[in-house]
Amino acid sequence: MRIAYISTFPPIECGIATYTQFLSEAVARQEHEVHIISEEGAKGHNVYPAYTKDSGSLSRDVFDMSVKVTPDLVHIQHEFGLFGGTCGISVLDLIYRYKASATPVVATFHTVLPEPNLVQHLIMSTMCRELSAVIVHEESHLENLIKVYGAEKSKIHLIPHGARDMPLVPDAKEKLGFIGKKVILLAGYFRPSKGFDRMVDLFPRVLEKVPDALLVVSGKMRLLEYGEYRRQLFESISNSPAKDHIEVLRGQFPQHTFDTILSASDIMLFPYTAGAQSGVMAHAMTFGKPVVTSELPAFYDIVRKSRIGFSATTDDEYVEAMIKLLTDDTCREQYSSNALNYVKNTISWDRIADKTFEVYQKFNPEHECSTRYVYFG
Repeated sequence: MRIAYISTFPPIECGIATYTQFLSEAVARQEHEVHIISEEGAKGHNVYPAYTKDSGSLSRDVFDMSVKVTPDLVHIQHEFGLFGGTCGISVLDLIYRYKASATPVVATFHTVLPEPNLVQHLIMSTMCRELSAVIVHEESHLENLIKVYGAEKSKIHLIPHGARDMPLVPDAKEKLGFIGKKVILLAGYFRPSKGFDRMVDLFPRVLEKVPDALLVVSGKMRLLEYGEYRRQLFESISNSPAKDHIEVLRGQFPQHTFDTILSASDIMLFPYTAGAQSGVMAHAMTFGKPVVTSELPAFYDIVRKSRIGFSATTDDEYVEAMIKLLTDDTCREQYSSNALNYVKNTISWDRIADKTFEVYQKFNPEHECSTRYVYFG
């Protein structure tokens, strides 16, 4: 089958770009022909940088490239900020162009807002009506598509976020100078909803009980947003009584660098106040890192299903969970083992590719004459 993904793609820095990279690679391993139609800046085999987000001709540019690829099916990775102005309304014109050419279109919704504004509701409800199929990662997203956007349940497929199945980076703590430390990792873009500042404020209480603890804040700003929050966060670290036990890692973090930082950690924190399933959490599970998360529905659900750590609400719950994981080796090792097993048995990218292709297969035309798809990559 020949599949075209419409998505950001590395080296563009974007969680959806990374998601598409790992999914498309896994689908290609099943001997399907995979093409990526992306925005300017994307690179790679069968990757076509065909548009810019701010172009008034975005949908036409993407479709014109699709005509050259002639896919059997198109898979859109959807986020409101990826398809131009007015909440990315160009995606609707793109879908109608594919429908006019009788090309099946599947979309993965990476964000499903329970309280959308007028334009967001228009876009999502129209997509739900016109798409061939919809994929979401969370049960709450499925419920909101039906309740808020009027989607048909039969169109919606629940497929979790994937994770890589791979070993730790060797000697990661030595490479980063963390030998002898129990490393607590915060990783991701600097923004208020991540709750990094709250963990900085709580860390001295953890240090009292775990003197060899080290809080590592690994991240950067995306574009130039939230510069004031970053300034405040760094100021909080500078003024912390535990500042000598806090280290900030900054950089572009290509995948191997990020994997080394992840491998050097003992536990990871996700105190987010908003958002959906986290790509960073999937990376944490890849390396068997126990987690402490907020009680966001997506986080609570994954922690409950996979038994990889604790969910917390109050400051005391966060502190107690961190201390428990850092001081109880048996507990930490059990959660680590649970994470590795959950990746291997449930959410490895190869398993996610299998589930995704089951959706594609519903739209793979059957012919009375004998046909056989042939592709040698």
